[in-house]
Amino acid sequence: MNFVAPIRKFVAIMRISTFVSLSLTAFLWLIVVSCKGEIKEQKFFGKALGTTYHITVQGEGESLSKQDIEALIASLNRSLSTYIPTSLISRINRGETLRADEHFVRVFSRAKEIYKQTGGIFDPTVGILVNAWGFGPGKKIKGIERDPSVVDSLIKFVGFDMVRIDDEGFVRKKYPEIFIDFNSIAKGYVIDRIGEFITSKGYENYLIELGGEVLAKGQNKKSGRPWIVAVDYPVPASENYIAELKLSNQALATSGNYRKYRIDRQTGQKYVHTLNPKTGYAVPSNLLSASVVAPDCTQADAWATACMAAGLKKAKQFIEKNEHLEALLIYSDSSGRLQVWQSNHLPLVQN
Repeated sequence: MNFVAPIRKFVAIMRISTFVSLSLTAFLWLIVVSCKGEIKEQKFFGKALGTTYHITVQGEGESLSKQDIEALIASLNRSLSTYIPTSLISRINRGETLRADEHFVRVFSRAKEIYKQTGGIFDPTVGILVNAWGFGPGKKIKGIERDPSVVDSLIKFVGFDMVRIDDEGFVRKKYPEIFIDFNSIAKGYVIDRIGEFITSKGYENYLIELGGEVLAKGQNKKSGRPWIVAVDYPVPASENYIAELKLSNQALATSGNYRKYRIDRQTGQKYVHTLNPKTGYAVPSNLLSASVVAPDCTQADAWATACMAAGLKKAKQFIEKNEHLEALLIYSDSSGRLQVWQSNHLPLVQN
C-alpha cells in the first residue's frame, strides 16, 4: 500500500512514498503547538518491520516516547515475525511444540475467522509456497516455475484448518512441514496494538501509518475534519493519487501486485507475490490493487490480501457481503486502461 502527499499537507493528506524519501533525521520526535486553539501535536518517525512508520498524536495525555512505541513493536516481532529465527512463530514453523502467547492467539483467531469467511482464499499456511516461489523468508526452490511437481508436492501442506490451538494453549499442526505466515495480517495487528497503547495514554485523536497501512482515530483537530489519506495509482513510482479518503475511527490497507514481483531470467515471465492457496500459483487477474477500509487495521490488512488472491469478481462479492468493509478496487480493462470500482459507502473526499 502506498500513499503520497507534499510534506506541507502531512496531517491532511499522506503520501508515503514522499515520506520514505525524506531523511528520518529531519523528523526526530517533536511537539508542535497549533495556533488554532493551542492544540498540542506529537510526531514520531522511525523504522520498524523492515519499513517505516509515521505517527501523529494530537491533544493532551500521558507521556509518550518513541522508545516505548518501538519496544512494543519489538515485543510483537518476537511473537509474529517469520524473519526473526528466534520468534515464537519461527520456532513453531521449525517443528517445536510451544504455547501460543497473547499476540499469536489474537492473530490466529482473527485469521481463522477470515479464512472461513473467504472459503480458504485467505490462508496463512500458504507460507510454504510463498517461500518456494521466493517471496518469503525461506529459500526459493530453483526451477519451480517450470516444474509443476514441485507445487504439487507442497500444496498438501496448505490449509489453515490443519492448524489449531489446543485446550492447553499449544499450537498443533497436522504436518510438521506446515509453515504459518501471518505477514498478510500481522502488520495491521501491530498498528492496532500501537493504537491501543496510545489510547491507553489518554489520547483520542491520532493517525498511525506503518508501511503504508493506516489507522485513524478521532479526527484531525487542526482542521476539524476526519483524517484525509490519498491512495496511489497502482504503478511503480507513481507521483499521482487516484482518490482521497476521509477516515475517522477506521483503518485502511492496500494490497497490490504492481510493486512486489519477480521476473524469470530464462522465460521473462512475471511472477507476482499474491498466491492462490488452492492452486499454489500466482493469481491470473486484472486486479491491480485493493484498498480496504475496515473498523480496525487487522481486518483491513487481511481483507486486502484476500481480495487480491480472489480476483476482481470475487473481491467485489467479499466487500458487498460484509457490512463492515468498504473498498476501492483498481483494475485494467480489456484495453489495458485503468478502471476503478468502489463500494457504495466508501468515505471519499468529494472534490
